[in-house]
Amino acid sequence: MTKSELIDKIAKGNENLTQKQAEIIVDQIFEAMMDALAEGDRIDIRGFGRFTVKQREARTGRNPKTGEPVQIPAKRVPSFKTGKKLQEKMNP
Repeated sequence: MTKSELIDKIAKGNENLTQKQAEIIVDQIFEAMMDALAEGDRIDIRGFGRFTVKQREARTGRNPKTGEPVQIPAKRVPSFKTGKKLQEKMNP
């Protein structure tokens, strides 16, 4: 499902919302989630899952073309763990 398909589904599922209003809501939700993760916060959506930020340490990798060692800097990456309801829905 793409973002535009999600917006369409929300707008069609609620007759009180226009397409533009649904788009604004979806954009605000995603923006709030990105801001929270950027600050290092955890996002728990009961039944759906948990978004967290994990720290990856700096390490030495290899250039696959030349085989030379390459330094890979430390970085923070988002992580997702499914919730119980989502897991049950996917694997009945």
